[in-house]
Amino acid sequence: MGTATANTVLVVDFARARLVEHGDAVAAAIEAGHARIRPVLMTALAMIVGMFPMSLSNTTNAPLGRAVIGGLIVATVTTLVFVPCVFAIIHGGLARRSSQSQEHAT
Repeated sequence: MGTATANTVLVVDFARARLVEHGDAVAAAIEAGHARIRPVLMTALAMIVGMFPMSLSNTTNAPLGRAVIGGLIVATVTTLVFVPCVFAIIHGGLARRSSQSQEHAT
């Protein structure tokens, strides 16, 4: 859970920095996903490789290793696909609302 959360926070932080830079939420989300794909994949793969021997063992910890691997795969896909999409939707909607409220104020 901590690895997935840290990766997600890094993607969102990068996207917010890009949003401030050029103001387009969709472009910021795409840039964040593209720029952070390598570090996110490296972190997830390192943990998956570390859990692989545990998941293949005949001990009572094997199901834990398998669960961690499955969770990391789902969390990595979520971090790289779902999080940027939600970021673009939320921040794109906020930008539209603020521009509409500015039009009504004038």
